[in-house]
Amino acid sequence: MSVEEARNFKEELLGRDIRQLGRMLGETIRAQEGNGVFDRIESVRKSCIGFRRDEDGSAHEELAAILADISADEKTQLIRAFTYFSLLANIAEDQHHIRRSRAHLSAGSAPKKGSIAHAVDGVFAAGRMDDLRAFFDDAHVSPVFTAHPTEVQRKSVLNCQMAIARLIGERDRTQLTPDEEQDNDEALARAILTLWQTRLLRPTKLSVLDEVENGLSFFDYTMFRSVPRLYCALEDTLAQKDAGWADTELPSFMKVGSWIGGDRDGNPFVTADILRATLRAQATRALDFYLPEVHTLASQLSQAQSLCGSTDALRRIAERTPDLSPHHQDEPYRQALHGMHARLVATRDWLVAGASEPDAMAYASAAELLADLDVIHESLVANGARQLARGRLRLLRRAVKVFGFHLAPVDLRQNSDVHERVLAELLTQARPGVDYLALDEAARCTLLLEELQSPRLLVSPFEAYSEETASELAILRETKRAHLTYGRAAVTNYIISKAASVSDLLEVAVLLKEAGLLHPTLGTLDVNIIPLFETIDDLRAGPAIMAAAFGLPFYMRLLQSRDRLQEVMLGYSDSNKDGGYVTSGWELHKAELELIAVFRAHGIKLQLFHGRGGSVGRGGGPSYEAILAQPPGAVQGRIRLTEQGEVITAKYANADVGRRNLEVLVAATMEATLLSHDQPQPDAAQVAAMDRLSTEALRAYRSLVYETEGFETYFWESTVITEIAALNIGSRPASRKKSRSIEDLRAIPWVFSWAQCRLMLPGWYGFGTAVERFIADAPAERLALLRTMYKTWPFFTTLLSNMDMVLAKSDIAIASRYAGLVADAALRERIFGAISAEHARTVEILRQIMEQDELLDGNPQMQRSLRNRLPYIDPLNHLQVELLRRYRAGVDDDATRNGLHMSINGISAGLRNSG
Repeated sequence: MSVEEARNFKEELLGRDIRQLGRMLGETIRAQEGNGVFDRIESVRKSCIGFRRDEDGSAHEELAAILADISADEKTQLIRAFTYFSLLANIAEDQHHIRRSRAHLSAGSAPKKGSIAHAVDGVFAAGRMDDLRAFFDDAHVSPVFTAHPTEVQRKSVLNCQMAIARLIGERDRTQLTPDEEQDNDEALARAILTLWQTRLLRPTKLSVLDEVENGLSFFDYTMFRSVPRLYCALEDTLAQKDAGWADTELPSFMKVGSWIGGDRDGNPFVTADILRATLRAQATRALDFYLPEVHTLASQLSQAQSLCGSTDALRRIAERTPDLSPHHQDEPYRQALHGMHARLVATRDWLVAGASEPDAMAYASAAELLADLDVIHESLVANGARQLARGRLRLLRRAVKVFGFHLAPVDLRQNSDVHERVLAELLTQARPGVDYLALDEAARCTLLLEELQSPRLLVSPFEAYSEETASELAILRETKRAHLTYGRAAVTNYIISKAASVSDLLEVAVLLKEAGLLHPTLGTLDVNIIPLFETIDDLRAGPAIMAAAFGLPFYMRLLQSRDRLQEVMLGYSDSNKDGGYVTSGWELHKAELELIAVFRAHGIKLQLFHGRGGSVGRGGGPSYEAILAQPPGAVQGRIRLTEQGEVITAKYANADVGRRNLEVLVAATMEATLLSHDQPQPDAAQVAAMDRLSTEALRAYRSLVYETEGFETYFWESTVITEIAALNIGSRPASRKKSRSIEDLRAIPWVFSWAQCRLMLPGWYGFGTAVERFIADAPAERLALLRTMYKTWPFFTTLLSNMDMVLAKSDIAIASRYAGLVADAALRERIFGAISAEHARTVEILRQIMEQDELLDGNPQMQRSLRNRLPYIDPLNHLQVELLRRYRAGVDDDATRNGLHMSINGISAGLRNSG
């Protein structure tokens, strides 16, 4: 079979699944809603295809006529249909990736990029084997789940999707008989019927604890199984490569973190009670996973003492069992596990059910549970049953190492302005006459250092404090309680939004001291203090701020207690909203280079936390390429990055897809740390070119967004931002303040709104103008330079590849229909005209640099994916525009509101990385 034939065969398998699922959904709609509804769906779909190909405007008029003739209730039905068609296409695509990956492995093909096998092969080929153990000893890789205002997916809908995915996967993995194939088809039809009859929307606004529950569901779907298996696969790959790695158990360097329930920045609903409930819910999930696993192990490890043997340590555990069955008296492994199960039940009663104090039988920590599991492992190995130790027991031991009783570390986050107000109030009460807000930076630092080195506390039980101050203090006290209950791993980080000075770090240190989380006499710290540099100015100032902090002996003493490790978070979202895609990317890159130099000069280990969103405008894009595009020295075996919204669903709802995404993070971190010296680095001419592009792009972006009169009005009227702020989407308000200012708007709904109207403006605007100005003086020479940069510089390659993807998802014709919502015709024409011209300019210049005839020519997989999905996404956009017209005309009925919300849901799910 030729390469072309093989490609066509692969395409046909995907097409087969999409057609079958689409046909089944169509039959369901016809049976449930009637032929009229089905025919209307087909009519709209074909008209939307005609609209995309429209040259003379006739299709535009035809589509407008069709939509104008449809009631709000009918529009809602159409939105549901196209949303579900889109979801089914996504499922088919995910299963196709799994199918191709399995075929690749079965054929014994060379390991693919992004796989652990490929990374290990590269390390061994480069002769860096001796560095691997040091890498794993100090490595830390962590995707961190976050919840945001654009979160739209319902768990019930997700459950239906997973059932459909399992049934498709069953056909791929099993040779079905005709009867079994019929059963599978009928089960698929039932699952699709359930999906159609499942409500897309939540009837009430999402609460923080709803978001916690949604986040925890991905541990059930993927993390509990996939994370331990990933460790086992890595250990086995190393052992197969080098016998010296046999029986090596790697440190638990990869863990999943969470902001949900601890992120207070702009979310007044996150309180101490919410943090307590979050930690309890996480402990519940972990223990509810361990209990049946231990029970199953007890049923499996049925070896008799007389036939297998056991160690003294194992027999001592078995002697404490409550299992008095005479049938188990000669089965020490089973007895030991029954005793461990009883201890876990007691532990659950303590941590979850709210017992006043732990039962004597309860495990005091996850380390005690792990110690018992280790005893079982060691006894099996010592008595010739190593194979049994490598089964379920191996996976459970790793799960306990990774998840403990806390499941996932919860990060705390709050805005520096809040810390400033809280400290000002505390100091006013404790030190009359001190006006903290009036002090300059040097005086603030002096005062804060005095307080940090004093044993006296600022908080008095005899004083009354404002609601804000009381809430902040309560959160920190709850953190201390969590450390005592679940261990320090339960809450490990405190992130400071809008960090802009050394005093911002010291303010948090003082607050931690008030809660007993910083110990001035010992000079120790129980959580990491992490500045988040967000805006362009913050990124530029960040390295100097860290250098100044490292110049403080007391702060360095605190870092000594944290293994001389300092984490810095970089904000992709606000830097993009502030300066646009090109400048944000370049300033982030330069900030990393400067931070590397500062940390190296002070002997401090750097850990970067990348605040990436799903969309390209917020740092999204393929994780593998993004990590490898980091400058040398930026990764150093340690990296954290945020995962959120619909991206969490896309990456981790399916266990196979989730395993692949986790593997990519580990492989990329390994390669970036141990093989980054092989990456070509830019020369002076390329750096100068990037500086010039950034300057020109920043000027173009800010000219539109912040300097064009009426732009805020255009944005609020031409996108769904008003409706996002009003509907039941996420627990967090869309803006930090009650205003329409772009500065106050959270970056997530900013980007999400542009994605909904298919402009994707934050992911490309300004690049076309920047390049046009840059090459004006020497077009041929400078275009050649940019092409060389694209081919040889990973940073520039990734910058342009992500822009290529986001532009392919944009659609200027559909965007023009949203522009039509702007009441002021002159404003509409002026701003949309500028955006449209820049879009055309950027697409043309990008194609020239990447030497492509069409967008995504270099990424046929993504090209195919969009080709399959756009026929279902486009109609949702057109329907959304019509509902927006109706809603803004004052028609505020349930059908219109629900239709709008559903359209937001459907477009988001179809685009997959819009928030």
